[in-house]
Amino acid sequence: MQQAHNDGVVSAMSQASDARLAAQELARQLLHPHLGFVLFFCSAEYDLRELAEALEQGFGGIRLVGCTSAGEITPLGYGRNCVTAVGFDHRHFSIATGLIDEMERFSLIDAQQMVERLVGTCRSNTLAPIKGHTFALTLLDGLSSREEMVLAALSAALGDIPHFGGSAGDDNYLTRTHVYFGGAFHHGAAVVVLVNTWLDFEVFTTHHILPRHEKLVVTGADSAQRRVFELNAEPAAEEYARHIGVPVHALDYRVFAAHPLAVRIHDQYYVRAIQQV
Repeated sequence: MQQAHNDGVVSAMSQASDARLAAQELARQLLHPHLGFVLFFCSAEYDLRELAEALEQGFGGIRLVGCTSAGEITPLGYGRNCVTAVGFDHRHFSIATGLIDEMERFSLIDAQQMVERLVGTCRSNTLAPIKGHTFALTLLDGLSSREEMVLAALSAALGDIPHFGGSAGDDNYLTRTHVYFGGAFHHGAAVVVLVNTWLDFEVFTTHHILPRHEKLVVTGADSAQRRVFELNAEPAAEEYARHIGVPVHALDYRVFAAHPLAVRIHDQYYVRAIQQV
């Protein structure tokens, strides 16, 4: 159990395997008179229904959003089978949230209406101007196959508001991922968090990969299902395995993590994780 403070932000974690004890430990570390919002990431090993009930009980009406993850970044460093959280002081942050419960039906009109509603909520608190003082965070079901469509609609609606986020995980099972909103864990859904603050912030990207010279061109795919059948006009798994120097039967999540695919946009590389062969 560890706690870390910064101006307006408190971070905490629990390594307790029992969901109720974990929620109690987070509440003990995060609760203070000005706590207005909590963002958390948890292992999928928890009993999620029990964890949801315990979090709502422990935080007594304070809004929480979060998602299941595949490893947690904590005040102690990288962790597994634990829960980590960040608490935001309402004197520093005005935060509005929304749930996309049907990602497959989410349209640009839906995105515009959601962003308008979230901006209106933040603006009503008169903490700071929206322009230049606001960013958006999106947590998405990592197995929905609809992430790009949802993010494209949201980015268009957000305009010049910086936008970042990621996909929920479920440790390394890749069977069922969840986001948390309104006191419950949801499957096939996404959570949008709009943060308005008078504090300085920067949205940035970083990764640990180094590019190789070879290019893999997708020559056969089912884009709706996000399945790649061919790379460089060869069977995708065989071509990928050949480039990294391993047999096809050795491909697993460890190999994918060590040798990710990435799309280059201008001078930046963006990882496109492989789920399975």
